[in-house]
Order: sequence, then structure tokens, then C-alpha cells
Amino acid sequence: MNRADLLRSRIFRLALVYLCFFSLAVLLLTGAIFWVTSNVVSRQIDTTIDAEIRGLAEQFSQRGTPGLIVAIQRRAATAGQTRGLYLLTDPNNRALAGNLSRWPDEPADEEGWLTFRLEFAEAEGGGVNFGRARTFNLPGGLRLLVGHDVRERDRVAGLIREILAWSLLAILGISLLGGLLMSRALLARIETINRTSRDIIAGDLTQRVPVSRRDDEFDQLAGNLNAMLDQIERLLEGMRQVSDNIAHDLRSPLARLRSGLELALIEDPQSDGYRDAIAKAIREADNLLKTFTALLSIAQAEAGASRDRFAVVDLQALVQDVVELYDPLTEELGIEIDVDPLQPVRRKGDRDLLFQALVNLLDNAIKFSERGGRIGIGVEQKDGVAVLTVRDRGPGIPEDKREDVLRRFVRLEQSRSTAGSGLGLSLVQAVARLHDGKLILSDNAPGLAASLRLPL
Repeated sequence: MNRADLLRSRIFRLALVYLCFFSLAVLLLTGAIFWVTSNVVSRQIDTTIDAEIRGLAEQFSQRGTPGLIVAIQRRAATAGQTRGLYLLTDPNNRALAGNLSRWPDEPADEEGWLTFRLEFAEAEGGGVNFGRARTFNLPGGLRLLVGHDVRERDRVAGLIREILAWSLLAILGISLLGGLLMSRALLARIETINRTSRDIIAGDLTQRVPVSRRDDEFDQLAGNLNAMLDQIERLLEGMRQVSDNIAHDLRSPLARLRSGLELALIEDPQSDGYRDAIAKAIREADNLLKTFTALLSIAQAEAGASRDRFAVVDLQALVQDVVELYDPLTEELGIEIDVDPLQPVRRKGDRDLLFQALVNLLDNAIKFSERGGRIGIGVEQKDGVAVLTVRDRGPGIPEDKREDVLRRFVRLEQSRSTAGSGLGLSLVQAVARLHDGKLILSDNAPGLAASLRLPL
């Protein structure tokens, strides 16, 4: 991504907005620090002046005017270190003691405080500053001024202003740089997703969004997108398989149906051959309808179209209903159904599809069971998973073929002689995925154990 794209990006604009709010917060903070510091220094100056006044008042009360003059002279001699300001004048406004040359022109407030201009000699560093003092009228027309110059306060304030200004500039610079780096990093992650999306749009459905080891929000987004792409690819592959399988596997039934109807045309409508041809055509049509119904159910399950019909299903009652449905058939075939001790398990789902999935598993078990055979069926709860299991003692499915038989229209050699379309296990797997579960095929030694595992 070039610089122009970065500067136009929404992420960079959001970073600038954040920078503005952050800068405003820093300005408010620095203003508060400056105000608090200035007030603290000013209070310290006022406290120092009050302490000087108390000391001079004590000298005046004990030793009178001469003692006050001596005390002021002594303190004025060390004013270079203390920054103190002193002036005692007579009724004619002439200086009697202190380190100020004349009485300030600025008026005092109601409490006697005044702030006045100070000019320092070159020997004292020169320059202009201000002093803060308090004034008193003494007996005999004397006037007393006790104060402190605020050069130190102004120096501290200036130092704080300088530090805060440089700090603010540094914070702004670092924040701006951080915003640029953050925007570049985020846009790089987004560009990765966009690049992968463009490749997929161009037709490469095998592309996936890279996932790092950080497991952050972008990795979670990438994982969800990859899962969605896997599902889309699986559905598209299923559609291609359905199209191919319909074209190949349904051609023969349709050809038989057509030839049977042609034979019916040349038969005498009153003959047995005519009726047999019509009956055979009806059976072929029924098989075709069953195939298309199974395909439709698989498509609906894979598309998640029935999730809005989910309700709490009693899986224990579901197993009992399936066993009851097949009791007449198994009794006729001499097959025993062993119902395991059923655990009460309830789960949300589509009862019709779950019923059809269990019917398909039991129907397969019956097809591959010999007369006098036994079939096991049950439901239990293991580690937060509902497990519906159907076990038979038939020929089973080789381990290397168990993935193949889950595809549509796939039938093994030992299944060719039995009725069916090769869609039963495909429908069971689609129902399992609709319910976020799995269909597990395992060895029953002998036979096959088919387990429908549904997380609770």
C-alpha cells in the first residue's frame, strides 16, 4: 500500500481523530499541572511573606521603631539569597531601611497586598520582574512594606512551560508516528484479506486467508472467513458432484423407465405384459422420486434451511419411534434389534431430519444383516455429546472406503445387489453437519458401527 492510500484510509483518519482527542487531553492535563504548580509556588511566597511579617511585628512590639529598623537592615543584607523585599518609610515617604529605593506606585488591595514592577541592577542579573508584597501603616506615620520578588516563581513557571511544551511536541510526534505504524500494520492485515478475496473472485477457490499465531481479532476473522470458504467450496463441490452423478447414475433408471414405457406401447392393454410394464415403470418412477427427495433433503440440510425449525428433541423417544417403525420388517426378516439402555438426552434440532438420519442408518444395517442377525441401537451422553449409534454384524466397510461412501451416489461392490441410490449416508452426514455434529464410521468386529455424534 502506497503513502497516498494510507493517508486516505479510514484507519488513518480514525488515528488522527484519536490523536486530536489525545492531544486535547494532554493540553488539559498540562494546563492543570501548570495552574496547580503556579498556585503552589504563589502560596509558598505568601506563606514566606506572612512569616516575615510576624517576625518583624515581634521586633516592633518588643524594641519599637529602632529595633524594627535594625531587623529590616539585617534581613535586607541577606535578601540576595532569600529574595525578600523590605522598605520602611517616614511620613515624608523617605526610606529609613530596606532594599527598595522607593515606595511602589501601584495601589494595594483591600487586604494590603500589591504586585509591582521591579527593575534589577546589572550586578543582580538585570532585567525586569515583579514583586509581591503586603503593606502596613505604623504609628508615627511610618509605612512598612514586606514582600518577595517572584523571579523564582516565574522561572519555575517558565521551566514548567518549556518542559510541557517539549513534552507535548514529543507526545504528538510519537502519537502521530504510532498512528502511522498502527494504520500501516492494520491495513497490511486488511490488504491480505482483500488480496485473498480478489484471488477467490478470480476463480481460485483454494485460496485461504493466512492466520498467524497471535490469535487476535484478525486471526479470528480470518478463521471464520476460511471456515465460510470451506463451506462454500464444499457446497460447490457437492453441486458439481450432484450434477455429475445425476448425469451418470440417473441415466440408467430413466432409460429403463423409457424402455419399459415403450414396451407398454406395443403390448395389448388387456394383457398381463402391459400391466407388468406399467407396474415396472411406476417402480422406476418411485425410485427416481426417492432419489430426488433424498437429494433435496441433503441440499436443505447442507444449506441450513431448516435451522429455523429447530426445537428441543427427545432423542430417547426418537430411537424408540424408529425401532417401533421397523419392528414389523425386522420380525419378518428374522432380525433382532437390541436396544441399549437408553439415556434421557434432549437437544435442539430438526426432529424430522434426525428421524430420517436414524432411519437411514437402521435401514442400511438391516440391508446388510443376514436372517437371524442382530442389530444394536442406542443413545447416550458422553462428555457433553449425544451419541446415536447403530451397529450391525454385516460385511462392514473397509477403513480406506469410509470417506468415499459418504459422497453422493457412491456404492461399494457388495452393495450393488441391494436396493438403494447411494444417498443414505450422504444425507446422514449432511444432517450431522447441520447440527454441528459428525458421522463416525468404525469397525464393529464384525460389521459396522455408525455413530451420529451431536454436541449438546
